[in-house]
Parts: sequence; structure tokens; C-alpha cells
Amino acid sequence: MNNLIPAYPSSEALPELPESARTRSGVEFDPRVDRWSYRDSSCNVSLNFTKFPPVTKSFMLASKLTLLWYAENMSQGYLMNLYGRFEHFLKTVTANCDEPLKEITSRELINFRATLGKRDSWYLGSLSGLLKKWHSLGYPGVTDDAITLLNQLRIQNNIKGEAVLTMDPENGPFTDIEVQAIHAALDKAMTDGEISREYYLLVYLYMLLGQRSVQYAALKVCDITVSRSKDGTPVYMLRIPRAKQRHQLSRSEFKDRVLIPKIGELLIQHAHHIRSEYADRLVEPSETPLFPAKQTLGNEPSGFKFHRVASSLTKSMELVVNNLNVISERTGEPLHITATRFRRTVGTRAAAEGHGELIIAELLDHTDTQSVGVYVEAVPGIIERIDRAVAIQLAPLAQAFAGVLIENESRAKRAGDSSSRICNPQFDASMKPMGNCGKHGFCGLFAPIACYTCYSFQPWLDGPHEAVLDHLIAERERLLASSDIRIASINDRTILAVAEVVRQCEEILNRSSEVAYV
Repeated sequence: MNNLIPAYPSSEALPELPESARTRSGVEFDPRVDRWSYRDSSCNVSLNFTKFPPVTKSFMLASKLTLLWYAENMSQGYLMNLYGRFEHFLKTVTANCDEPLKEITSRELINFRATLGKRDSWYLGSLSGLLKKWHSLGYPGVTDDAITLLNQLRIQNNIKGEAVLTMDPENGPFTDIEVQAIHAALDKAMTDGEISREYYLLVYLYMLLGQRSVQYAALKVCDITVSRSKDGTPVYMLRIPRAKQRHQLSRSEFKDRVLIPKIGELLIQHAHHIRSEYADRLVEPSETPLFPAKQTLGNEPSGFKFHRVASSLTKSMELVVNNLNVISERTGEPLHITATRFRRTVGTRAAAEGHGELIIAELLDHTDTQSVGVYVEAVPGIIERIDRAVAIQLAPLAQAFAGVLIENESRAKRAGDSSSRICNPQFDASMKPMGNCGKHGFCGLFAPIACYTCYSFQPWLDGPHEAVLDHLIAERERLLASSDIRIASINDRTILAVAEVVRQCEEILNRSSEVAYV
């Protein structure tokens, strides 16, 4: 077989770069230029060879020829990651060299490995595939002894799942309380008109489905459909383009995802609106992207006109959620928002609900189960026991209480309106109110439990909040004994909200007694 591999001992013998190359999704570009820059499906590609340190002409040409193979046969995201690792390698091994690099030998590999710490030792593993492919193509620049060394080394893979296993508060999955806080803040921002329906839906899709940004960027209005079940109930379905599958074009294969009615109905409305808005700008309105760009740059591949790139959607989602200023009960700081954290949250919650690796791989659109075992092993981010002391301690960090504490009804927005009073004989036999609702109109939420996390709630300083807190903690213990932790923890954020009201009441009353004593 080796005698079939061409050998190119010098740059003069190397084949020339073609005038035009084509990616696997059909995008053409000129590989002869010093910077490869083009738009491929939902991804902007940029490989700048002028950033290479000094290398020989032969080495540069062989580098481009090898990377061209990846451009034509692999995903463009994989190509850019590989280029990034290769550029870093070259800058590292040539840092103290006076002459241009002409080839990669075992010496360069050993020196590079010595610069890597434990956490980034996988960089060499990432490069190994590139260098072996380079050598197998027969191009000069990677010596036989370099390949022999790579075959002998035990190269550590990228550390996978560490953030999930440790429930890292910066990069790991969100806790249930954090997710509920994002939901509440997002719904309020939508109600108050602070975010558009489009961005509201975009964030919800990240939270509910945990797919990659490149998949959301490839969505079209035709991908959202509604059907009817036998009893007439509407069933909303979103057809998600698959991503990160080797040898597969974007929008060539799909996975169907059922949506909750609230989001499904809004997505249908949004799709109709976007379709009509772009009707005179596209030949086929059904091809309108679900999250479109305001204008076209003219560099989109066929079928992707007005589609935004994945990085643009990621930035929009992160900006929207960051502006909500949601606080983590674990750190007391605003949540660190990334698309990956939502993805990890979907996997972790699925594992906590008892789903196995195959189901999680299906949910996250993996082709196998190699990367999903970590979710099954992860410890759910749920507090096993919550008593009054724990609740009071966590309450200020969680900031789950969204209303405003008032001294009495005279301070309420709807003072004198008896229908605004919130009371329940379960917590006070005399029907003493917990506080007032500052919102006009019908509310279908369960009062008073749901009130404590509502922005319209105005609890009274002398309301029976202790009784509500004791009830919720006792109910949690009862559910914990008769069911699992996830069922028992369903009201954890509400417990922290009530605890914050109790804490604020105690603080005010203590200050008053100190003043009276003085």
C-alpha cells in the first residue's frame, strides 16, 4: 500500500494548489490566497496563513495542501479548530529559532509536549491526526521519526465532563433553582416589553432543547409545524437540522422535537410573521430563516440567504440573558451564561430524571454515547435537605423574592382594594393577609405559594410568612420520604423566596426594637 502513496521531496515536486476548491457543502473558495475566508452554511471560516511563523515555501505549501483535504472532506468548524491548534504548535516550536521551519521531526514534538500542562496535554492529541494525515498524503514536512513517535506515545485526550461532574458554578450545568430564576426573569422581561418575541423564543430554545448554535442558525420557518392529536390537542413540532456529523451536509438530516404548547404557539406566530416580512425578499418564503439577519451580506451559500451565523446567535442569546442579571444562589453573583451551559443542563437534568445514555445521546444529537456517560455519573445540583436555617442562609444569594416588602396595606399599590389582598386560612385561621398583589387582572397561579416569586407581590411586614415557610419545608420533607429528590425539590426556589421575606421582616423588626430600646 505504501508504494501507492506519492512522495514529494521538494516544493518543486509538490502539486500546485488548485484555483478553486469546494467544501463538502458546496462552497467554493480560492486556496492559493494567504487567507481563506468564506461563509459555509451557518459558519464563517477564516484561516490566516500570514500568522504562521517563518516557514519554508515547501512547508507552507504542504500545510495548505493538507488543510485543503480537511476543508473538502470535514466540517468547517473542525477545520478551524485544527488550524488553531496547528498555528499554536508552530509558534511554540519556533519561538527561539533563527531559521524558517522546514519540517516537523520528533524533536519538535518532544519540545512541544514539554511545554504543555496537564490540562492542555490533549493539544498534541488534536495535532496527531493532522500530522498523520499530512504524512499519509505523501507531502514533505513531517518526518518518519515524528510519526513513529506519535504512534508510540500515549496521548491523553481532552478532559471531558469535568465541569459537569463537579457542577462547576461557572461552566457546569445550571441548578434547578438557577434555571427557574432564568425562566422567571425571561418571562417578566417579555411581559414588560424589554425583549422581543424573537429573542425570547431563541433563549427558550437554548434552555429547552440544548442544541448547538449552528443548528438554531440553520432553522427555517418551515421547520415549525402544528398537528392535532386524537383528542384535538395541538402538538407543536420543531424539525432540528443535525450538526457535527461527519460527511454530512447542513440541513440534510433532521431530528424532530416536541415543544411545550406555550413556546410552540409563539413559534408558530413568529414564523408566520417572519415569513410575511421576508416574502418579497426571497423567491421561496418557506425558506426564510427562523432567526433571520436584517440584511444579506451576499456571501451566504445557496439556501442560506439571510441566515445568521452560529456565533451571531450565540452572542445574541448571551446578551439577552446577561441583561436579565440573574443571580446564582451558589455564588451570589450574576450567572455566567454560555450556550454550552444550557446544553449541559439538558443532559444533566435528563440523567437526574432517570434517562440512560442512549436517550441523552438522542436528546443532545450525539451519534454515539462516548460523551454522554458523564451526565449519568454527575451528581444532580439539588440540595438534599433544606431546613429553616439553610433557607435563611441561602435566601440572600438566590434573590428569589422579586416583590417589595411593605409595612402595611396603606403602602400597597392597590391600597384599599380588598380583592388585592392575598390570604389563606391554611396559614392563618383568622385569614390575615400575607400581603397585596400589585397587578390588575386575572392571575392563574396558585396563591400564596406562587406569589413570593412574583414581581407584583407586596408582602406585609407582619404577615404570616413563617407559617408559609414552615409549611413548604414540611411538605418538602414529606415528599422526600415518599418520592424522589426531584419531586421534593420542585418548590426550592419558592422556599428561598419566602425565607428572604422572613429574613427581611426579622431584620426590620430587630432594628426597630433596638431603636425603641435605646
